[in-house]
Amino acid sequence: MSEPVIVVENLGKRYRIRRSELRAQYKTLREAFTSRMTAPFGWLHRDGGHAPVSQDFWALQDVSFTVKQGEVLGIIGGNGAGKTTLLKLLSRITDPTQGRMTLDGRVASLLEVGTGFHPELTGRENIFLNGAILGMSRTEIARKFDEIVAFAEVDTFLDTPVKRYSSGMYVRLAFSVAAHLEPEILIVDEVLAVGDAQFQKKSLGRMNEVAAGGRTVLFVSHNMNAVESLCTTALNLEHGHVGMHSRDVRAVISRHLGMMTGNGRAASVWVNQNNSLSHPVMQPTYFAVEDAQHQPLSAPSRNDAPIAVVIRAKLQTTNPALRVGFALFNQESQHLLTSLTTDGPEASWPQLTPGEAEFRCALPKRLLNEGTYRLELSCSLYRREWIVRPGYNSPAIYLTIQGGCSDSPYWQTARPGLIAPEWRWERSK
Repeated sequence: MSEPVIVVENLGKRYRIRRSELRAQYKTLREAFTSRMTAPFGWLHRDGGHAPVSQDFWALQDVSFTVKQGEVLGIIGGNGAGKTTLLKLLSRITDPTQGRMTLDGRVASLLEVGTGFHPELTGRENIFLNGAILGMSRTEIARKFDEIVAFAEVDTFLDTPVKRYSSGMYVRLAFSVAAHLEPEILIVDEVLAVGDAQFQKKSLGRMNEVAAGGRTVLFVSHNMNAVESLCTTALNLEHGHVGMHSRDVRAVISRHLGMMTGNGRAASVWVNQNNSLSHPVMQPTYFAVEDAQHQPLSAPSRNDAPIAVVIRAKLQTTNPALRVGFALFNQESQHLLTSLTTDGPEASWPQLTPGEAEFRCALPKRLLNEGTYRLELSCSLYRREWIVRPGYNSPAIYLTIQGGCSDSPYWQTARPGLIAPEWRWERSK
Protein backbone atom coordinates (compact mmCIF):
# COMPACT_ATOMS: atom_id res chain seq x y z
CA MET A 1 0.00 0.00 0.00
CA SER A 2 1.51 3.34 -1.07
CA GLU A 3 2.03 6.03 1.53
CA PRO A 4 0.21 9.38 1.46
CA VAL A 5 2.26 12.14 -0.19
CA ILE A 6 -0.32 14.87 0.53
CA VAL A 7 -2.05 15.17 3.91
CA VAL A 8 -4.48 18.05 4.48
CA GLU A 9 -6.04 18.52 7.92
CA ASN A 10 -8.74 21.10 8.77
CA LEU A 11 -7.38 23.52 6.18
CA GLY A 12 -9.00 26.93 5.98
CA LYS A 13 -8.39 30.23 4.22
CA ARG A 14 -10.10 33.43 5.31
CA TYR A 15 -10.15 36.74 3.50
CA ARG A 16 -11.23 40.01 5.08
CA ILE A 17 -13.41 42.21 2.90
CA ARG A 18 -13.55 45.90 3.84
CA ARG A 19 -16.34 48.09 2.59
CA SER A 20 -18.14 51.29 3.61
CA GLU A 21 -21.70 51.11 4.84
CA LEU A 22 -22.62 53.94 2.50
CA ARG A 23 -20.51 53.04 -0.52
CA ALA A 24 -23.56 51.96 -2.50
CA GLN A 25 -25.60 55.02 -1.48
CA TYR A 26 -25.70 58.14 -3.62
CA LYS A 27 -26.41 61.67 -2.37
CA THR A 28 -27.92 64.64 -4.11
CA LEU A 29 -25.89 67.85 -4.41
CA ARG A 30 -28.02 69.43 -1.67
CA GLU A 31 -27.42 66.50 0.70
CA ALA A 32 -23.68 66.58 0.04
CA PHE A 33 -23.54 70.38 0.63
CA THR A 34 -25.61 70.15 3.83
CA SER A 35 -23.47 67.30 5.13
CA ARG A 36 -20.26 69.27 4.52
CA MET A 37 -21.64 72.40 6.21
CA THR A 38 -22.83 70.52 9.30
CA ALA A 39 -19.59 68.51 9.52
CA PRO A 40 -16.91 70.66 7.89
CA PHE A 41 -14.06 68.39 8.98
CA GLY A 42 -15.75 65.15 8.01
CA TRP A 43 -13.35 64.72 5.08
CA LEU A 44 -10.64 63.98 7.64
CA HIS A 45 -12.35 60.70 8.46
CA ARG A 46 -12.02 57.75 6.16
CA ASP A 47 -15.10 56.96 4.05
CA GLY A 48 -16.72 60.31 4.86
CA GLY A 49 -16.85 59.77 8.62
CA HIS A 50 -18.30 56.30 8.45
CA ALA A 51 -16.10 53.56 9.82
CA PRO A 52 -15.36 50.85 7.28
CA VAL A 53 -17.12 47.55 7.82
CA SER A 54 -15.04 44.35 7.76
CA GLN A 55 -16.58 41.10 6.66
CA ASP A 56 -14.86 37.72 6.88
CA PHE A 57 -15.12 35.45 3.88
CA TRP A 58 -13.97 31.85 4.18
CA ALA A 59 -12.86 30.62 0.78
CA LEU A 60 -12.03 27.26 2.39
CA GLN A 61 -12.96 25.86 5.78
CA ASP A 62 -12.30 22.53 7.55
CA VAL A 63 -10.97 20.83 4.41
CA SER A 64 -9.33 17.45 5.10
CA PHE A 65 -8.17 14.71 2.72
CA THR A 66 -5.16 12.58 1.81
CA VAL A 67 -3.64 11.70 -1.56
CA LYS A 68 -1.43 8.64 -1.99
CA GLN A 69 1.54 8.30 -4.27
CA GLY A 70 0.56 7.66 -7.88
CA GLU A 71 -3.04 8.81 -7.46
CA VAL A 72 -4.68 11.24 -9.87
CA LEU A 73 -7.07 13.39 -7.83
CA GLY A 74 -9.73 15.28 -9.75
CA ILE A 75 -10.91 18.40 -7.90
CA ILE A 76 -14.29 19.61 -9.11
CA GLY A 77 -16.87 22.14 -7.98
CA GLY A 78 -18.78 25.19 -9.13
CA ASN A 79 -17.33 28.66 -9.63
CA GLY A 80 -16.29 30.06 -6.26
CA ALA A 81 -16.21 26.66 -4.58
CA GLY A 82 -12.57 27.14 -3.52
CA LYS A 83 -10.72 24.98 -6.06
CA THR A 84 -8.09 27.52 -7.10
CA THR A 85 -7.64 28.69 -3.50
CA LEU A 86 -6.92 25.10 -2.47
CA LEU A 87 -4.32 24.72 -5.22
CA LYS A 88 -2.66 28.00 -4.26
CA LEU A 89 -2.38 26.77 -0.67
CA LEU A 90 -0.93 23.43 -1.77
CA SER A 91 1.49 25.26 -4.07
CA ARG A 92 2.50 27.51 -1.14
CA ILE A 93 1.60 30.63 -3.08
CA THR A 94 -0.47 31.79 -0.10
CA ASP A 95 -0.59 30.72 3.54
CA PRO A 96 -3.59 29.03 5.21
CA THR A 97 -5.53 30.76 7.96
CA GLN A 98 -6.02 27.52 9.86
CA GLY A 99 -5.14 23.84 9.67
CA ARG A 100 -2.03 22.26 8.24
CA MET A 101 -0.85 20.45 5.13
CA THR A 102 2.08 18.15 4.38
CA LEU A 103 3.46 17.54 0.91
CA ASP A 104 6.18 14.94 0.46
CA GLY A 105 8.10 15.71 -2.72
CA ARG A 106 8.88 18.37 -5.27
CA VAL A 107 5.78 20.24 -6.49
CA ALA A 108 5.23 21.66 -9.99
CA SER A 109 2.19 23.92 -10.36
CA LEU A 110 0.45 25.21 -13.46
CA LEU A 111 -2.33 27.41 -12.13
CA GLU A 112 -2.63 30.02 -14.88
CA VAL A 113 -1.28 30.75 -18.33
CA GLY A 114 2.43 31.52 -18.19
CA THR A 115 2.96 30.59 -14.55
CA GLY A 116 6.56 31.42 -13.61
CA PHE A 117 7.41 32.98 -16.99
CA HIS A 118 9.09 36.35 -17.49
CA PRO A 119 7.50 38.10 -20.48
CA GLU A 120 10.74 39.76 -21.62
CA LEU A 121 12.69 36.49 -21.75
CA THR A 122 12.61 34.08 -24.67
CA GLY A 123 11.03 30.67 -24.61
CA ARG A 124 14.48 29.08 -24.29
CA GLU A 125 15.43 31.29 -21.33
CA ASN A 126 12.09 30.72 -19.62
CA ILE A 127 12.49 26.95 -19.82
CA PHE A 128 15.72 27.21 -17.81
CA LEU A 129 14.24 29.84 -15.47
CA ASN A 130 11.08 27.85 -14.81
CA GLY A 131 13.05 24.66 -14.32
CA ALA A 132 15.29 26.39 -11.78
CA ILE A 133 12.21 27.67 -9.92
CA LEU A 134 10.99 24.07 -9.77
CA GLY A 135 14.30 23.07 -8.17
CA MET A 136 15.97 21.44 -11.18
CA SER A 137 19.66 21.65 -11.91
CA ARG A 138 20.88 23.02 -15.24
CA THR A 139 21.99 19.52 -16.22
CA GLU A 140 18.52 18.09 -15.57
CA ILE A 141 16.88 20.84 -17.61
CA ALA A 142 19.31 20.42 -20.51
CA ARG A 143 18.66 16.68 -20.57
CA LYS A 144 14.92 17.27 -20.99
CA PHE A 145 15.17 20.41 -23.15
CA ASP A 146 14.58 18.85 -26.58
CA GLU A 147 11.64 16.79 -25.29
CA ILE A 148 10.04 19.90 -23.74
CA VAL A 149 10.34 21.89 -26.97
CA ALA A 150 9.03 19.06 -29.12
CA PHE A 151 5.98 18.57 -26.88
CA ALA A 152 5.18 22.30 -26.78
CA GLU A 153 5.60 22.69 -30.56
CA VAL A 154 7.18 26.14 -30.22
CA ASP A 155 10.61 25.40 -31.75
CA THR A 156 10.12 28.09 -34.43
CA PHE A 157 9.60 30.77 -31.76
CA LEU A 158 12.02 29.40 -29.18
CA ASP A 159 14.21 32.53 -29.23
CA THR A 160 11.28 34.96 -29.31
CA PRO A 161 10.23 36.79 -26.09
CA VAL A 162 7.21 35.02 -24.67
CA LYS A 163 5.31 38.31 -24.40
CA ARG A 164 4.71 37.86 -28.13
CA TYR A 165 3.31 34.33 -27.69
CA SER A 166 -0.37 33.61 -28.07
CA SER A 167 -2.20 32.25 -25.02
CA GLY A 168 -2.14 28.80 -26.61
CA MET A 169 1.65 28.91 -27.11
CA TYR A 170 2.06 30.17 -23.54
CA VAL A 171 0.13 27.31 -22.00
CA ARG A 172 1.74 24.68 -24.23
CA LEU A 173 5.20 25.69 -23.15
CA ALA A 174 4.27 26.17 -19.48
CA PHE A 175 2.59 22.76 -19.28
CA SER A 176 5.43 21.08 -21.13
CA VAL A 177 8.00 22.44 -18.65
CA ALA A 178 5.92 21.47 -15.62
CA ALA A 179 5.13 17.97 -16.91
CA HIS A 180 8.59 17.00 -18.20
CA LEU A 181 10.84 18.13 -15.37
CA GLU A 182 9.84 15.11 -13.27
CA PRO A 183 8.12 16.62 -10.21
CA GLU A 184 6.84 14.20 -7.59
CA ILE A 185 3.57 16.16 -7.44
CA LEU A 186 2.03 17.88 -10.49
CA ILE A 187 -0.77 20.40 -9.88
CA VAL A 188 -2.75 21.49 -12.94
CA ASP A 189 -5.64 23.97 -12.96
CA GLU A 190 -8.14 24.55 -15.79
CA VAL A 191 -5.47 26.21 -17.95
CA LEU A 192 -5.54 23.30 -20.43
CA ALA A 193 -8.83 24.68 -21.71
CA VAL A 194 -6.78 27.36 -23.47
CA GLY A 195 -5.18 24.82 -25.80
CA ASP A 196 -6.84 23.26 -28.80
CA ALA A 197 -8.44 19.80 -28.75
CA GLN A 198 -5.31 18.06 -30.03
CA PHE A 199 -3.12 19.64 -27.35
CA GLN A 200 -5.64 18.85 -24.61
CA LYS A 201 -5.63 15.21 -25.67
CA LYS A 202 -1.83 15.13 -25.70
CA SER A 203 -1.67 16.81 -22.28
CA LEU A 204 -4.09 14.33 -20.73
CA GLY A 205 -1.98 11.53 -22.14
CA ARG A 206 1.13 13.09 -20.61
CA MET A 207 -0.56 13.31 -17.20
CA ASN A 208 -1.44 9.63 -17.51
CA GLU A 209 2.24 8.90 -18.16
CA VAL A 210 3.23 10.98 -15.13
CA ALA A 211 0.80 9.06 -12.92
CA ALA A 212 1.89 5.71 -14.37
CA GLY A 213 5.44 6.61 -13.38
CA GLY A 214 4.41 6.71 -9.73
CA ARG A 215 4.00 10.46 -9.47
CA THR A 216 0.94 12.22 -8.09
CA VAL A 217 -1.35 14.53 -10.08
CA LEU A 218 -3.94 17.03 -8.83
CA PHE A 219 -6.23 18.02 -11.69
CA VAL A 220 -8.87 20.76 -11.63
CA SER A 221 -11.26 20.85 -14.56
CA HIS A 222 -14.84 21.59 -15.58
CA ASN A 223 -14.56 18.86 -18.21
CA MET A 224 -16.27 15.95 -16.46
CA ASN A 225 -15.36 13.52 -19.23
CA ALA A 226 -11.66 14.26 -18.72
CA VAL A 227 -12.01 13.92 -14.94
CA GLU A 228 -13.78 10.58 -15.23
CA SER A 229 -11.33 9.12 -17.75
CA LEU A 230 -8.13 10.42 -16.13
CA CYS A 231 -8.68 10.48 -12.36
CA THR A 232 -8.52 7.59 -9.91
CA THR A 233 -10.16 9.59 -7.10
CA ALA A 234 -12.27 12.75 -7.03
CA LEU A 235 -12.95 15.54 -4.55
CA ASN A 236 -16.02 17.75 -4.79
CA LEU A 237 -15.78 21.18 -3.16
CA GLU A 238 -19.02 22.91 -2.19
CA HIS A 239 -18.83 26.52 -0.91
CA GLY A 240 -15.39 25.96 0.57
CA HIS A 241 -16.18 22.60 2.20
CA VAL A 242 -15.56 19.03 1.10
CA GLY A 243 -18.85 17.77 -0.28
CA MET A 244 -17.60 14.31 -1.24
CA HIS A 245 -14.24 12.54 -1.58
CA SER A 246 -14.25 9.04 -3.02
CA ARG A 247 -12.59 6.57 -5.37
CA ASP A 248 -15.97 6.30 -7.07
CA VAL A 249 -15.27 9.16 -9.46
CA ARG A 250 -18.62 8.80 -11.21
CA ALA A 251 -20.51 9.19 -7.92
CA VAL A 252 -18.56 12.35 -7.05
CA ILE A 253 -19.32 13.80 -10.49
CA SER A 254 -23.01 12.96 -10.06
CA ARG A 255 -23.06 14.81 -6.74
CA HIS A 256 -21.32 17.80 -8.29
CA LEU A 257 -23.84 17.92 -11.13
CA GLY A 258 -26.65 17.80 -8.56
CA MET A 259 -27.94 14.56 -9.96
CA MET A 260 -28.18 12.56 -6.72
CA THR A 261 -31.67 12.12 -5.27
CA GLY A 262 -32.49 11.66 -1.59
CA ASN A 263 -32.01 7.90 -1.84
CA GLY A 264 -28.60 8.30 -3.46
CA ARG A 265 -29.79 7.29 -6.95
CA ALA A 266 -28.86 9.32 -9.99
CA ALA A 267 -31.70 11.67 -10.94
CA SER A 268 -33.45 11.66 -14.30
CA VAL A 269 -34.49 15.32 -14.28
CA TRP A 270 -32.73 18.69 -14.19
CA VAL A 271 -34.40 22.04 -13.53
CA ASN A 272 -32.66 25.35 -14.15
CA GLN A 273 -32.81 26.66 -10.61
CA ASN A 274 -31.86 30.29 -10.00
CA ASN A 275 -31.44 30.72 -13.77
CA SER A 276 -27.92 29.29 -13.56
CA LEU A 277 -27.94 28.77 -17.34
CA SER A 278 -29.04 31.63 -19.54
CA HIS A 279 -28.32 33.06 -23.00
CA PRO A 280 -29.80 35.91 -25.06
CA VAL A 281 -31.16 33.42 -27.62
CA MET A 282 -32.59 30.78 -25.27
CA GLN A 283 -32.77 29.78 -21.63
CA PRO A 284 -33.03 26.03 -20.88
CA THR A 285 -35.49 25.41 -18.05
CA TYR A 286 -36.03 21.62 -17.94
CA PHE A 287 -34.19 18.50 -19.08
CA ALA A 288 -35.52 15.03 -18.26
CA VAL A 289 -36.08 11.43 -19.29
CA GLU A 290 -39.82 10.75 -19.07
CA ASP A 291 -42.01 7.65 -19.14
CA ALA A 292 -45.25 7.03 -21.06
CA GLN A 293 -47.17 9.14 -18.53
CA HIS A 294 -44.89 12.12 -19.22
CA GLN A 295 -43.33 11.86 -15.76
CA PRO A 296 -39.58 11.81 -14.99
CA LEU A 297 -38.37 8.25 -14.54
CA SER A 298 -38.32 7.26 -10.87
CA ALA A 299 -36.99 3.72 -11.41
CA PRO A 300 -34.99 1.73 -13.97
CA SER A 301 -36.77 1.31 -17.30
CA ARG A 302 -37.04 -1.70 -19.58
CA ASN A 303 -35.30 -1.66 -22.91
CA ASP A 304 -38.65 -1.99 -24.71
CA ALA A 305 -40.60 0.60 -22.67
CA PRO A 306 -41.61 3.97 -24.18
CA ILE A 307 -39.02 6.56 -23.09
CA ALA A 308 -38.62 10.17 -24.23
CA VAL A 309 -36.04 12.88 -23.69
CA VAL A 310 -37.76 16.20 -22.99
CA ILE A 311 -36.19 19.66 -23.16
CA ARG A 312 -38.05 22.83 -22.24
CA ALA A 313 -36.75 26.33 -22.86
CA LYS A 314 -37.64 29.98 -23.14
CA LEU A 315 -36.84 31.13 -26.66
CA GLN A 316 -35.98 34.81 -26.60
CA THR A 317 -35.67 35.32 -30.36
CA THR A 318 -36.15 33.42 -33.60
CA ASN A 319 -32.75 32.13 -34.66
CA PRO A 320 -32.63 29.48 -37.40
CA ALA A 321 -29.09 28.51 -36.34
CA LEU A 322 -30.31 27.20 -32.96
CA ARG A 323 -29.76 23.47 -32.35
CA VAL A 324 -31.11 21.74 -29.25
CA GLY A 325 -30.55 18.14 -28.22
CA PHE A 326 -28.48 15.82 -26.06
CA ALA A 327 -25.37 13.65 -26.05
CA LEU A 328 -25.56 10.08 -24.70
CA PHE A 329 -22.69 8.40 -22.82
CA ASN A 330 -22.39 4.90 -21.35
CA GLN A 331 -20.94 3.94 -17.95
CA GLU A 332 -17.39 4.12 -19.32
CA SER A 333 -18.05 7.69 -20.59
CA GLN A 334 -17.95 6.52 -24.20
CA HIS A 335 -19.88 8.92 -26.41
CA LEU A 336 -22.54 6.73 -28.02
CA LEU A 337 -24.56 9.28 -29.96
CA THR A 338 -25.79 12.85 -30.27
CA SER A 339 -29.36 13.73 -31.23
CA LEU A 340 -30.37 17.26 -32.25
CA THR A 341 -33.49 19.06 -33.42
CA THR A 342 -31.76 19.66 -36.77
CA ASP A 343 -31.38 15.95 -37.55
CA GLY A 344 -33.24 14.93 -40.69
CA PRO A 345 -34.57 17.11 -43.52
CA GLU A 346 -35.07 20.79 -42.75
CA ALA A 347 -38.83 20.52 -43.28
CA SER A 348 -39.06 18.23 -40.22
CA TRP A 349 -37.28 20.59 -37.81
CA PRO A 350 -39.36 21.98 -34.89
CA GLN A 351 -40.49 25.58 -35.24
CA LEU A 352 -38.38 28.05 -33.26
CA THR A 353 -40.76 30.91 -32.46
CA PRO A 354 -40.23 33.09 -29.36
CA GLY A 355 -41.89 31.93 -26.14
CA GLU A 356 -42.10 28.76 -24.07
CA ALA A 357 -41.08 25.68 -26.06
CA GLU A 358 -40.92 21.95 -25.40
CA PHE A 359 -38.86 19.56 -27.50
CA ARG A 360 -39.53 15.82 -27.17
CA CYS A 361 -37.49 12.98 -28.64
CA ALA A 362 -38.71 9.38 -28.26
CA LEU A 363 -35.88 6.90 -27.82
CA PRO A 364 -36.11 3.87 -30.11
CA LYS A 365 -37.24 0.74 -28.32
CA ARG A 366 -34.73 -2.06 -27.94
CA LEU A 367 -31.73 0.08 -28.69
CA LEU A 368 -29.88 0.48 -25.40
CA ASN A 369 -28.29 -2.40 -23.50
CA GLU A 370 -28.64 -2.91 -19.77
CA GLY A 371 -26.69 -0.36 -17.76
CA THR A 372 -26.71 3.26 -16.64
CA TYR A 373 -26.40 6.04 -19.20
CA ARG A 374 -25.59 9.73 -18.86
CA LEU A 375 -27.38 12.29 -21.01
CA GLU A 376 -25.91 15.78 -21.32
CA LEU A 377 -27.78 18.78 -22.69
CA SER A 378 -26.50 20.25 -25.97
CA CYS A 379 -27.53 23.70 -27.24
CA SER A 380 -25.66 25.77 -29.78
CA LEU A 381 -25.84 28.20 -32.67
CA TYR A 382 -24.61 26.23 -35.66
CA ARG A 383 -20.90 26.91 -36.23
CA ARG A 384 -21.13 30.12 -34.20
CA GLU A 385 -21.40 29.64 -30.47
CA TRP A 386 -21.98 27.05 -27.76
CA ILE A 387 -24.84 27.82 -25.37
CA VAL A 388 -24.58 24.57 -23.41
CA ARG A 389 -21.69 22.29 -24.35
CA PRO A 390 -21.58 18.59 -23.37
CA GLY A 391 -18.55 17.81 -21.24
CA TYR A 392 -18.06 21.42 -20.16
CA ASN A 393 -21.00 23.40 -18.78
CA SER A 394 -23.76 20.92 -19.53
CA PRO A 395 -26.18 19.59 -16.90
CA ALA A 396 -26.45 15.80 -16.86
CA ILE A 397 -29.30 13.39 -16.20
CA TYR A 398 -29.20 9.61 -15.94
CA LEU A 399 -31.11 6.67 -17.36
CA THR A 400 -30.88 3.09 -16.10
CA ILE A 401 -31.99 0.20 -18.34
CA GLN A 402 -32.89 -3.16 -16.81
CA GLY A 403 -34.61 -5.95 -18.73
CA GLY A 404 -36.56 -6.13 -21.96
CA CYS A 405 -33.48 -6.54 -24.13
CA SER A 406 -35.02 -9.29 -26.25
CA ASP A 407 -37.92 -11.73 -26.54
CA SER A 408 -35.40 -14.48 -27.28
CA PRO A 409 -34.97 -17.10 -24.52
CA TYR A 410 -31.24 -16.89 -25.17
CA TRP A 411 -31.01 -13.24 -24.02
CA GLN A 412 -32.42 -12.84 -20.52
CA THR A 413 -29.78 -10.35 -19.30
CA ALA A 414 -27.47 -7.77 -20.79
CA ARG A 415 -26.33 -8.64 -24.30
CA PRO A 416 -22.72 -8.43 -25.50
CA GLY A 417 -21.86 -5.09 -27.06
CA LEU A 418 -22.54 -1.44 -26.37
CA ILE A 419 -26.11 -1.46 -27.68
CA ALA A 420 -28.79 -4.14 -27.91
CA PRO A 421 -31.00 -3.71 -30.99
CA GLU A 422 -33.28 -6.62 -31.85
CA TRP A 423 -33.16 -7.12 -35.61
CA ARG A 424 -35.19 -9.61 -37.61
CA TRP A 425 -33.46 -12.32 -39.58
CA GLU A 426 -34.87 -14.26 -42.54
CA ARG A 427 -33.58 -17.16 -44.55
CA SER A 428 -33.05 -15.95 -48.07
CA LYS A 429 -34.60 -18.00 -50.85
